[in-house]
Amino acid sequence: MSDRYAVIGHPIAHSRSPAIHAAFARQTGQDIEYGRLLAPLDGFKAAVARFQAEGGNGLNVTLPFKLEAWQLADHLSERARAAGVANTLRFEGPRIAADNTDGIGLVTDMQGRLGQTIDGASVLLLGAGGAAQGVILPLLQAGVAHIEVVNRTADRAQRLASLFEAQAGGRIHAAGLPVTSGRFDLLINATSAGLDQTQQLPVAPAVLAGARLAIDMVYAARPTAFMRAAREAGCAQVSDGLGMLVEQAAESFFIWRGVRPETHAVYETIRAELNALA
Repeated sequence: MSDRYAVIGHPIAHSRSPAIHAAFARQTGQDIEYGRLLAPLDGFKAAVARFQAEGGNGLNVTLPFKLEAWQLADHLSERARAAGVANTLRFEGPRIAADNTDGIGLVTDMQGRLGQTIDGASVLLLGAGGAAQGVILPLLQAGVAHIEVVNRTADRAQRLASLFEAQAGGRIHAAGLPVTSGRFDLLINATSAGLDQTQQLPVAPAVLAGARLAIDMVYAARPTAFMRAAREAGCAQVSDGLGMLVEQAAESFFIWRGVRPETHAVYETIRAELNALA
């Protein structure tokens, strides 16, 4: 019998995780079954327990259940503990181990597919929610020189930055929007504005133009408003979060199976599918 995995969320029909993990399994010769699991908004814990009791081996977790997944775990990885949410669950008998692979997925995509040097870089991180929190520790561990967390509410940005003061050693600071000046190597949009094709983030064109890379953590068939603004300002390289999606999935696959899949062909396949929808 194949080992069973799934992605759980609400909604979930749109998820590309089954196709990604099926491709990883074919590539690595792993015998797994991977599906989608729609959980009621008030029934995440029961859905996980049922899947586990029926012989499931692990779950990817997407919105809106990442905090509940974190709270449900018997063991948290360092990444999950720092992120405050979990997107990967591994069942160890009756126990549940949780990890967060979003941040390492972003770092891997930037260093690999996008060819960016993170060690010594200055980072502008837009947003102070769960998406932003999940990427800070991996960025610090990759050697960034400075992270500026900015948010419409400056107090929230400061609260997030304060969570990482011990690991950052003075490398993290916070401010409110707008961003009118400053020199940053890497710009990361971790706000929900990427889902709104019309919403512009208040970042000065000169700040966008001075960066080596502007990356939006969401992905879509068309460039987001943030990507368009960065490109129009003259930013050297612009990307969405599709590469991050594939790389975080590869990290989850490695956690479950102990095998690290190659991601380039999977990324190219999904990008071609998205391009066909544009």
